[in-house]
Amino acid sequence: MSLYSFGKPIVSGLFKLFFRYKVIGEENVPKDGGVLLCSNHLSNFDPPMIGCACPRELSFMAKAELFKIPLLKQLITRLNAIPVKRGHSDRQAFKMTMKLLEEGKTMTIFPEGTRNKTDQLKKGLSGAGFFALRTNAHVVPCAIIGSYKLFKPIKVVFGEPIDFSELKSRKAKPAEATEIIMTHIQALIDQHKS
Repeated sequence: MSLYSFGKPIVSGLFKLFFRYKVIGEENVPKDGGVLLCSNHLSNFDPPMIGCACPRELSFMAKAELFKIPLLKQLITRLNAIPVKRGHSDRQAFKMTMKLLEEGKTMTIFPEGTRNKTDQLKKGLSGAGFFALRTNAHVVPCAIIGSYKLFKPIKVVFGEPIDFSELKSRKAKPAEATEIIMTHIQALIDQHKS
């Protein structure tokens, strides 16, 4: 049994106890094929929270600095994290993400590139659009709604996969695809916030 499979029910139980999280739309995550899961980013708790909510095992990008901490590096590597250098294009991270998506894995990314605790999303980085247009992965928008305050409910909402066939056929730019992704995430936030 992998560390991910072993740890998921434990972390899920803790999150249900302390954050009372609720999952909406998990049926929107395809059971097969590569999935690019694009979410807003409120907190460092987001990757494990989405991991608990999602029916599939996730990989995710983590800032390269975390991989310089010996024990943490071993832990997050075993939990499917790949390092990404922030602030400029990281070819190695791009190649690894493309490979995972082509292998039919589920990759979680936060298109804003940094944490944002407001209900209004910042402009997304074009990497999300690049993967949406250059792979055959299903692109699933995700919204985390709440504040990670003890015993205050949090929602994790998965939207329906976004159809990029029209953008692919006219060879749209990644920035345009990212904008569409961000619009879908924002719509989930607006629809489900209480």
